[in-house]
Amino acid sequence: MDVKAALAQQARERGQSLQAFALAVLKRQADFSRNRQSLVDVEHDLADGGGAGAEAPSAADMLAAARAEQDLGEGGSGDAA
Repeated sequence: MDVKAALAQQARERGQSLQAFALAVLKRQADFSRNRQSLVDVEHDLADGGGAGAEAPSAADMLAAARAEQDLGEGGSGDAA
């Protein structure tokens, strides 16, 4: 099965057009790329002796707030797919 046919099949299974499905795949991939870059940035900061002090906010709280803000900006409900 070629790539286009495989993507079309997955789109049909989700009740989406090929274009809508492909756009969602590309957006998800872009998000992964930003996440990887964030991890690289943190790794460099830590290697340079940086890091959070005792007064720093929880990383989990910061991620939850960033995700909620992103969901609001995209008009989403905050539910993961």
